[in-house]
Amino acid sequence: MDQIGIAVIGLGWMGRVHTQAYLRLPQHYPDLPVPKLIAVADDVPDRAARAAARFGFAAATTDWRALLDDPRIGAVSITAPNFLHREIGAAFAATGRHLWIEKPVGLSADDARAVAGDGRIAVGFNYRHAPAVQKARAILRYGGIGAITHARFAFLSDYASAPDGALTWRFQRARGGNGVLGDLGSHAVDLVRHLLGEIDAVVAADTAIFLPRRPAPSGATTGHERGAGPLREVENEDWFAALLRVGDARVTVEASRVATGEQNHYGFEIHGTSGMLSWDFRRMGELLVDGRPVFAGPGDGEFGAFQPGPANAMSFDDLKVIEAALFLRSIVEGVPHGATLTDAIRAAEVLSEIAGRAGPGSGTARSAR
Repeated sequence: MDQIGIAVIGLGWMGRVHTQAYLRLPQHYPDLPVPKLIAVADDVPDRAARAAARFGFAAATTDWRALLDDPRIGAVSITAPNFLHREIGAAFAATGRHLWIEKPVGLSADDARAVAGDGRIAVGFNYRHAPAVQKARAILRYGGIGAITHARFAFLSDYASAPDGALTWRFQRARGGNGVLGDLGSHAVDLVRHLLGEIDAVVAADTAIFLPRRPAPSGATTGHERGAGPLREVENEDWFAALLRVGDARVTVEASRVATGEQNHYGFEIHGTSGMLSWDFRRMGELLVDGRPVFAGPGDGEFGAFQPGPANAMSFDDLKVIEAALFLRSIVEGVPHGATLTDAIRAAEVLSEIAGRAGPGSGTARSAR
């Protein structure tokens, strides 16, 4: 297999990141098939056409269904909004295509299950692929900090902390699901499972909406623009926290999209009977071992495909190149590499348990803003 035809469905920020990852793949992984950009689809007028001209897709369309029977397409990136994951994913899965689909894969575990097919399915849990996180996983696997006693995983961001931020699909339950649980919480739950093992129980949980109303957007949005329309109700969660059990360990998980002053403060602290590990995405290549920095280098995850020696910086976009490589490797070898649909289903199940444990009285907090 020298080449594989690619379609990208949804060309917002994440669609661009997937596209650029495919274009960079031969530079970092010359042993893998070369991704050939066949088609891009987006229902926002002119967005697909502009993307085709910018990145070199052979065709552009506003209707993704037009691509279902295109024999040139072997693999599909699905980077459309959450509420479209099920319909698009299930349709392409039914054709036997291989899928790289962004988390959380729909709005529920049932949505994720519906995407199952005969092709390989990779899911966009990118933070697990940071080489320092892979180093942490290796240390944990050989018992480097003893038996795990307790841990904290936090994904705190302020991308939605501005009261005048537009009420996009992310804030509507029918289109954005359970809010920050699916957005950032799915990443946190995946990291817990990737590093510590399966989650045995949700012990306690709470959720809240702190900004109950936002202005409607004035047009199509690509990120977190300000709204200019009338105020509308926010329907899903701004924040959540939960206490989990993983074996004998106690694990807290917290995520917020309205944590003013916290910009992509994502990471973990893991305590064992003989040591501790901690990682902060903002210092992506650095793992703290008993409080001392240890830098990721060749031999840690996929670091060697990007940099020649420890402490050379990597980026968010590099993690997506790693995802693209693992996706294509899965196709070539016929076995899964990286996060799979099973991981997305289990993350969605845990998040549903968290929402259920929080109960009907949760989510009623209201700020004065």
